[in-house]
Amino acid sequence: MNEIPTSTITINDIEINQAIAGDGLPVLLLHGWGANIGLVWQLAERLISQGYRVFALDMPGFGNSDEPPVAWSVFDYTKFIIDYMDYHQLDKVYLFGHSFGGRLGLILGADYADRIIKMALSDAAGIRPKTSFWTQVRLNTYKGIRDTLYNMGLDSIADTLREAYNKRYGSTDFQQVSGVMRETFVKVVNEDLLPYAKRVSISTLLFWGDKDDDTPLWQGKLLEKNMPDAGLVVHEGAGHYAYLERLAETTRVMIYFFQND
Repeated sequence: MNEIPTSTITINDIEINQAIAGDGLPVLLLHGWGANIGLVWQLAERLISQGYRVFALDMPGFGNSDEPPVAWSVFDYTKFIIDYMDYHQLDKVYLFGHSFGGRLGLILGADYADRIIKMALSDAAGIRPKTSFWTQVRLNTYKGIRDTLYNMGLDSIADTLREAYNKRYGSTDFQQVSGVMRETFVKVVNEDLLPYAKRVSISTLLFWGDKDDDTPLWQGKLLEKNMPDAGLVVHEGAGHYAYLERLAETTRVMIYFFQND
């Protein structure tokens, strides 16, 4: 992989690290949670070699970009992507999103369809995971005790309980962030975007690894079933980074999809 041609810009008082390269039709690449430009740049290089102009950014709170000033929802991030496109005077783009970037893609495809030509998503997040009966009981019990302690003014005990519960049951992504990004994570993952998927009117190609444990294949199948114009490509043996594990095939199929009606 060649050196990434990064630069910085400021949008809404947030300094953003970005990389732009190539000539031709614009493709916007959105990385996953906890990732950065580097995780999409191998795909970017292949798109550039096929005559596309690639735009990639470290989204606020990731890589070398500033954190958002307050905890953001997935809708705040989506609006920021539109602001980023406006900054570069991009009327329409082809879009690729992985995981968290795919989560944003579902909203962009539903609410900003006029700004997207076609969309490719890999192992997209946004579908609420299945939880067992006992997991839900445990969560409800914890919340009940925690809220009771806060209502009784026993904040320090409630805080200790919250930290212990989060340390025991919080996901790896949750554990790796703190402060405003931990609050952001909670807002983001609790949003069920299936209703948005049903309103995505643009043509969408879904890539999925059948060994993906983070966003399991059943979620990809559910998206394909509910999105009006979507197709699903399953990479056998691949995990959550299916597009990287099968980079050559992903690129070939994606370019064919972009170039043909």
